[in-house]
Amino acid sequence: MTSAGAPAHPHSDSGFIRARRDFRAWRRTRPFWAGLLVLLAAAPIIYFPYFNLSLGALSVAMSTTAGAGSLVIGLTLIVLGGLLWFQPIIRFFAGCVAVFLGVLSLPISNFGGFLVGTLLAATGGLLALAWGPVDGGPVDGDPEDIPDGAEGPSAAVSRAGGQGSA
Repeated sequence: MTSAGAPAHPHSDSGFIRARRDFRAWRRTRPFWAGLLVLLAAAPIIYFPYFNLSLGALSVAMSTTAGAGSLVIGLTLIVLGGLLWFQPIIRFFAGCVAVFLGVLSLPISNFGGFLVGTLLAATGGLLALAWGPVDGGPVDGDPEDIPDGAEGPSAAVSRAGGQGSA
C-alpha cells in the first residue's frame, strides 16, 4: 500500500466534525433558538415556587399556593420547546402559546420566575413566530433565474447589442 492514494488530511472529516456539520444542518431547518429559549424559560418558572433556602436555623420558602400552576406552565413550556425543535411546522401555534404562558406565569409563578421566565418565554415565542423556513430559491443576482420582463431596462439594452431604443 502506498501513500499516493492517501488523503492529504486524513482526520479532516472526523466524527466530531461530521456530527457538528450535521447538527448545524439540522439546526438551520427549524426554529432552534426559539425552542432553546422556551425550554430555558421553564426552569425559573418551575424552580422558584418550590425554592427553599436554609440559612442556619432559618428557612426561607418561596412556595406559593399556585405551585401546581407553575408546574403545569413549566412542563407545557418544555413540551412546546421540544415541539419547536422536532415539529417546526407548528411553530406559529407553539410561539403563540409560549408567549401566552410566559405572560400568564406573571401572576401565577412568582412574577414569572422573577421576570426571567417571562422574558425568555416571550422572546422564544416571538422568535418562533418570526422564523420562516428557507426555501431553495434562486441566488441573488443569478440571471438565469430571473423571468423575462422582470430584468429592467438595462438588461433590454444589453440584449439589443448595446443600442438603446432611441
